[in-house]
Amino acid sequence: MSLTFDWFLPTTGDSRALVGGGHSVPSDLGRAGGSLDTAGRFREPDLRYLAHVARTAEDLGFDAVLTPTGTPCEDAWIVASALIPETERLKFLVALRPGLITPTLLAQMASTFQRLSDNRLLLNVVVGGDPSEQLRFGDRVTKDARYERAAEFLQVFRQSFTEAGSSFTGEYYDVEDARTRQAAQVPEIYLGGSSAAAGPVTAAHTDVYLTWGEPPAAVAEKIAWIRGLAEAEGRTVRFGVRLHTISRDHSEDAWRIADAMLAQLDPAEVAKAQEVLKTSESEGQRRMRELHGGAFDPTDARSLEVHPALWSGVGLMRSGAGTALVGSHTEVADLIAEYAAVGIEEFVMSGYPHVEEAYWFAEGVLPILRRRGLLT
Repeated sequence: MSLTFDWFLPTTGDSRALVGGGHSVPSDLGRAGGSLDTAGRFREPDLRYLAHVARTAEDLGFDAVLTPTGTPCEDAWIVASALIPETERLKFLVALRPGLITPTLLAQMASTFQRLSDNRLLLNVVVGGDPSEQLRFGDRVTKDARYERAAEFLQVFRQSFTEAGSSFTGEYYDVEDARTRQAAQVPEIYLGGSSAAAGPVTAAHTDVYLTWGEPPAAVAEKIAWIRGLAEAEGRTVRFGVRLHTISRDHSEDAWRIADAMLAQLDPAEVAKAQEVLKTSESEGQRRMRELHGGAFDPTDARSLEVHPALWSGVGLMRSGAGTALVGSHTEVADLIAEYAAVGIEEFVMSGYPHVEEAYWFAEGVLPILRRRGLLT
């Protein structure tokens, strides 16, 4: 088995600190004009910079880039579409909220993207866990019902790519003869969710289950859960993990970076961010918060190490993926091997800032994995 590695497009902005543009946390935290004083600490997510990140990821051998969704982000579809001519083989893992667009329209958009990009589209389904953000889009459907809606959505979406098209009547969708303009390859579908409602949808309708970076034992439990549900459906699902990374030639150098990131945080801003994240309905977000509990020693990053080389400090300020692989290149490779041993095949990585950390990871960690036979 050869592992797959993807990178991330920072469409909220980029930084050397944890408080760059925010990711579903208050947008004013740590922005220019704030209290921090670090070199180049905020980079606007303009097209020139995002193209730089995408080309860097492609040049370094990453397979795809995750393009996030949400009101703090530039629109994922527009960004990914704009980057098609800036790249040659890089795929785009575009995040989307299925309740905010019809499955027929998405099928038309996806089939066009596939033709224009030579089949470089992947889809990351995000049902949504932040009630306030759902209301910004006028979505009042409850959490479990959002998963039920996603199941109907994905059924119609997939069938729209078939010659017969899709005619479907359900609780949320009623369509007749939904189809794409012409034949196109159905993009692979990713979904992440830790709540009970996420499991059946993943097992029946997706290709890749994507989890946030909990310790390997907890990830193994999730994999067993989804694998069992998929087998009951007569299907197989691949497994991926979303993580950040700080790797250096020596372990102490990596932890020095984590220490510097922690020292830059204003405890009042952390508390404000955590109050926002407490309102999330996401079970995965709750599990990320439990790893650090909102408390931290600003002088000791390793106090937030929840498994050897796994650091929960990112989740102090960022929603979603809140853990990072921290250590020497060898230590990071060791933890990746642990995840691979429990069934993870794909790693969606990121680091602050995203150009520099892509080089550290690709030039430091990936060669070790190749020598171990985990990467071709």
